[in-house]
Amino acid sequence: MKVLVLGSGAREHAMCWSLANSPLITRLFCAPGNPGIEEEAECIDLNINNNNDIISFALKEKVDLVIPGPEIPLVNGIIDDLKKVNIKAFGPSKEAAKLEGSKNFTKEICKIAKIPTAKYEVFTDQNEAINYLNDTDVPVVIKADGLAAGKGVVIAQNKDEAVLAIENSFKGVFGDAGKTVLIEEYLEGIEASYFALCDGLTAIPLTNAQDHKRAGDGDTGPNTGGMGAFSPTPNLSEADNEYILNNIIKPTLVAMHNRGTPFQGILYAGLMLTSDGPKLIEYNVRFGDPECQVILTRIKSNLFEAILAAVEHTLDNFHIRFNDEPSLTVVFATKGYPGKYKNGSIISGIKETNNINGIKVFHAGTKKESNGRLVSNGGRVLSVTANAKTMEEARTLVYSALDNIKWDEGFYRKDIGKK
Repeated sequence: MKVLVLGSGAREHAMCWSLANSPLITRLFCAPGNPGIEEEAECIDLNINNNNDIISFALKEKVDLVIPGPEIPLVNGIIDDLKKVNIKAFGPSKEAAKLEGSKNFTKEICKIAKIPTAKYEVFTDQNEAINYLNDTDVPVVIKADGLAAGKGVVIAQNKDEAVLAIENSFKGVFGDAGKTVLIEEYLEGIEASYFALCDGLTAIPLTNAQDHKRAGDGDTGPNTGGMGAFSPTPNLSEADNEYILNNIIKPTLVAMHNRGTPFQGILYAGLMLTSDGPKLIEYNVRFGDPECQVILTRIKSNLFEAILAAVEHTLDNFHIRFNDEPSLTVVFATKGYPGKYKNGSIISGIKETNNINGIKVFHAGTKKESNGRLVSNGGRVLSVTANAKTMEEARTLVYSALDNIKWDEGFYRKDIGKK
C-alpha cells in the first residue's frame, strides 16, 4: 500500500520511522517532511494546510491511505475531503476534530457525557470576562478557545496576570482562536497524558505518558509545545488507567457517536491527577509531540496494522502490545523559544548520537542546506529519545547522548523525567 503522512515535526519523524517497518507499505511519502524523515520516507513539498494540494497529490500517486500528524489539517476537514474522493484517511472528521479545535465544544461534551473536568465559564466579551475575575479564586486558568499551537493557556497566579491574559487573547495575540475565552478552575495535582486508538465506537488503550510543558527547569518559564516526555508514567496505576478508559474515553466516544460525529483516530486526553481522581483538562485529536516519540519507541505491535484496524472499524478484534521498558525524550530547542529565536545555526553530531545503542534522534525544526550542512529551522529542533531497562537509566542515557550533539544556539531542560 502507498501511504502519505502529513507533517514535518519530530512526531511525524517518529511515525514514519515506525511505519517504515511495515511490510504492508510499498511506498511511504511524507509532506513536507524534514531531513530526518528523508531517511525513512520520500519527502514531498506540499502545503499540508491546503486540502486541494493534498488530494491532487494523493490521486496522482494513487495513495491508499493518508495519515495526518498535526491538528490543523484535521480541523480543516482533510479527512472529510479525502473520503469524498474515496481515499482512506486516519483521523477524525472536521466536526469530530472540534474536540481539539474548540475547548468550549469539549466542555459541552463533558457535560453531556458526565466526564470529570474543571469548572469553567465561557466569554466572548472582554469586560465580562474581567468582571468575572472578581468572584474567582487564584490561581486561575485562562484559555483561548481555539487552536493556539499549544500556547493559548495561561495559569494566572494573581488577578493582574489573569487580566493581562484575557486582554492579550481578545486583542488577537492568538488570532481568531482567542475571540472566545474560557476561565477555568485551577486543578491541583500531577499532569498526565492518556492515549487511545479509536474506530468510532471501540477504544483501545495505547499507553500513557507524562510531558513537561514549561520551558525551564523546575517547571518554570512560559508554556511551550513540550520540552520532553516519558512513558509510562508511574503516577497512573492500573486502576487509574481503567477509570480513565471507562469514565472519560468511552463516554466521549458514545457522546460523539450519538450526536452523529463518531470519532476515529488518536484520542489524546490531557489529564490532571487530583485528590478526587483523574480529571480531563483537554483533548487533542492526534498524537502529542513529544509524547509520540516515547510511545512509538515502546510499541511492539505493527503500527500500520493498528491504524488500518481503526480505519476499517475492526478494533474490537485488535490488541496492541508495548515493551515494558520505559522511554524518555528530551527536546533540544533554539534559544529564545517559545519567544523570538533565530534560524540557521549549524548542528552537528547527530549521526554519531544515533549510533549509540538505545538512542534515536528525531528531527523537528531542521533544514539541510545546499552544501549538506544541517541547520536549525524552528523552535523545537530535535527530540533525543532513549529506551532502557529503567527510567533512571533512560535519563542517564539521553543526557549523555545530548553531549554528542554540537549546537551553540540550542538549549534543553536538565530535569526531564524527574517529576
